[in-house]
Order: sequence, then structure tokens, then C-alpha cells
Amino acid sequence: MSKPGIVYLVGAGPGDPGLLTLRGRDCLAIAEVVVYDYLANPELLAHAPATAERIYVGKSAGQHTLTQEQINALLVEHGLAGQCVVRLKGGDPFVFGRGGEEALALQAVGVPVEVVPGVTSGIAAPAYAGIPVTHRTLTSLVTFATGHEDPEKDEPAIDWAALARGGGTLVFYMGVGNLPGIVARLTQHGRCPETPVALIGQGTLPTQRVVEGTLATIVARVEEARMKPPAIILVGEVVSLRRDLRWFDRKPLFGRTVVVTRSRPQASALAAGLRALGARVLLFPTIRIAEPADPAALDAAVRGVAAFDWVLFTSVNAVDSVFAALAASGRDSRAFGGVQLGAIGPETVERLRTHGLRPDLIPSRFTSEALFETLRADVDLTGKRILLPRADIAPAALPDSLRQAGAQVTEVIAYRTLPDRPDPAAFQAFRDAAVDVVTFTSSSTARNFAAILRAELGTLPENILYASIGPETSRTARAEGMTIGLEAAEATVPGLLAALTANLKSTTP
Repeated sequence: MSKPGIVYLVGAGPGDPGLLTLRGRDCLAIAEVVVYDYLANPELLAHAPATAERIYVGKSAGQHTLTQEQINALLVEHGLAGQCVVRLKGGDPFVFGRGGEEALALQAVGVPVEVVPGVTSGIAAPAYAGIPVTHRTLTSLVTFATGHEDPEKDEPAIDWAALARGGGTLVFYMGVGNLPGIVARLTQHGRCPETPVALIGQGTLPTQRVVEGTLATIVARVEEARMKPPAIILVGEVVSLRRDLRWFDRKPLFGRTVVVTRSRPQASALAAGLRALGARVLLFPTIRIAEPADPAALDAAVRGVAAFDWVLFTSVNAVDSVFAALAASGRDSRAFGGVQLGAIGPETVERLRTHGLRPDLIPSRFTSEALFETLRADVDLTGKRILLPRADIAPAALPDSLRQAGAQVTEVIAYRTLPDRPDPAAFQAFRDAAVDVVTFTSSSTARNFAAILRAELGTLPENILYASIGPETSRTARAEGMTIGLEAAEATVPGLLAALTANLKSTTP
């Protein structure tokens, strides 16, 4: 029999993937098996190795993938097989998470267990709604309770009379379906009907909803709002502080669903910026970056780079590809000694600087046209030898203009831009008309997006704001039949974020 492995009971936090603890992230990084819940944000699975087995055991109201006993047995099975298992549980494993039951089942068969606490939704959801669960002038008492008890219990474990009389803040988990009963018990035992109440659904996520009322009105208001689980019920005077302290749902893009069409590795910066502005981000990669089908031309150009007068970089991908080829040949940035460099855009400039190189020429506008105009204004291009490493689908305008100005241009394919296929679930948001904005950061993202959506849906979605990073991308999008409603003044990710903020801020729900 193999030596038992270990099971980490990891609190996934309340929903916002940024609230996972560092210890939780480290455990995921070494996992061989991840067993995850309905309330654990699927984005957290990206922290696990690609080789890790991922097992969904979600339980929502009325729908159980596996029973708790089956989940216990699953953890025992993998633990006894000697594997490193992460049991990823929404919120905190030991706060109404049945983590104690799982730990006892594992301990009974000798499988080591480590508990990694998580941020519990009973604190996090109110905080994101602008409601502190305690406040020095209002209450120093907070009580956490389950909104639905084990139906097999003969007697309720909750002392409703004590809860009603004790005052302070009451936080109920999993109680949406039992809201009328909770309200009735509290008022029957003496809690004032005018006590403020808030229900916080999808807490800490861009889809968060808050319904406010009092014990006398909250049931009707929740029914009117058609709020569904999961939600936290908050009862107490602290709810009144939301009027002044709400912050999350005041972010400029809160409630907006924004599609990011960049390649998966490059999507993070734009996605992070959108999330910081409160948007719900839908990753919809339309391109992927690949090595040249035949790298011989790039390798030859890199080996002979000292023979060129200029090397012009038009993208981060070009920089990465050139330096990968350079490293493969056993050399480094010193190979560029005596060669002048041009670069488009701050990201490309910054990537060169990570290699210890400072471009000699950076156009004020981040387009190929501006790069040519700036270079021609500063340099007599007659006879100049220029290396242009670029994508396989890059337009011919830049090399043609350089040649017409007298330069000797060597174009090499540094990388290929290939169509990607988004996850099937990503299309549902378009079918449900739940997308507000689609962002394009290059011509290829716009072109491939149009092709993918036409193939999948038969048409391009309407009533969506199409946002472009710059004029070249906008031209391609328009040629594909899309109306660009927003174009960044500066062709950068920060420029696109600034344009979205200015455009949508006044109409954020």
C-alpha cells in the first residue's frame, strides 16, 4: 500500500479571485488533484499545474453533483493513493463549509490534513457592499448563523429568542430560500420590524447585487428583485452605513461585462485593469502566438544583426521572438552594439528595456505610419539597411513605405498570429445578450473575432459597444462590418482603459 498523500482544505474566498490567500495559491501550485466547489471561482484553477486532475463537486440549492459522503470518499481515495490533493472550498473551510466533516473523514483513515483558512463571505460580502459588520458607535457584537439547518435535526440549534434579544449584527449564510421564516422568527421574538436588513448576492463579484429594506419590508423587496442564491443576509443597524460607505458598486465599470479578445498570455494586463474598474471580464481569446513555421530566416537575421543600421520593433511579440532566437544562438543584447532601434508603444519599449536596450526612436503616436514618418523626418533612409521582424500577417504598408524612401528592408517572420478558439461556454454570454463591450487590441483580434462569431452565431452581435485600441485596429474592424463606438486616444492598454472609463462612467448602473 502506498504512503498516504496529503489533503489541503483550502478556503477559496468569497468569489473575487484576488482574495485567495498566498498560502492557498502555493498549495494549488503543487496540487496533483483539485476538488472544487460551486462557490470556488473557476479562475483559481489557473494556479494549479496543467497536469493536475480537476474534479467538480459543486452543490447549489437543490442540485448536488455528489453527496457530502461521496465527496468525503473521493478525498479519502486520492489521499490514500499518495496524491497531493487540494480541496478548494468557497469562503472558509470551517465556516459553514463542512470542512470539519471532511477533515474527520480523512483523519479516520490516516490521511494528513492541512487547513488553509479563507476569507469568509459573511465578512467579505458586507465589506464590498460598504457595510462593516461591527462599528464602535453601533455594535460590538456580530453573530454568524446558517440560514438553513440540517433538516434531519429534531430540534433547531439556533436559539431565535437569544438572537432577537441579543442585538448586534446578524449574518445568515445560505438563507435566501428561508428568508420569510428568518424574518418571522426574529420579529416574533422581539426584534424591531424597523431593523435595517440587506441581502448581498454574488458578493465581491462584478455581478454583486444588494437589496436593502427592513425586517418589515425585505421579503417583498427581495421577491420583487427576484434575487437568487447565493446571498448573505445581514440584519442590524450597520446596514444604514452603506449609504456613505458603498464603494465597490460605484466603480466606473461596475456591472459591465467586457470581452477581452487578446491571446491568453497577453490578456492579463487588460483583464486586471478592467477588473480594477469593476467590470466583469469575459476572456474570449481570438488569437494565439506561435513560432514561425520555418525559423531559418529569423535565425539568419539574428545572427547577422550587426550588419543592419536599424531594427524596428512593432510589437512585444516581435521583441520576445527575436530575443528567443538570440538566446538560442548563445548570444545576448550585446549583439545589437552599433545598431539603432525603433519601437512602437510603451509596452514594446519596456520589453526592450528589460533586455537592457533603450530605443533610439519612439514615435509619439503608436502606429506603423507614425514610426515611418518619425524615422523619415530624422534619418536619410537612402541605402539604410533595416531589419523588420514582424508577424506573418502584418500589413505591407510599413516595409513598402521604407523601400519607397530608399531603404533596404529585410522582412522576417518573427512569429505567427493564428486563430484561437474560445471556450464553448464563452459564447453563451453573446446568446444571452449579456455582453456590453468587446475590446480589440490589434487588427488580428478584430478579424478573428468576426470570423469566430459568424461561424458560431451566424452573425455579429448588435447593441454592443466595440472598442478599439487605435486607428489601424479600427479600420480592420470596420472592414469586417463592425461599428467602432470607441477608440483609444493613445494606442495602449492604459489608453483603452481610460477611454472605456470616460465613455461608460456616466451610464454605469
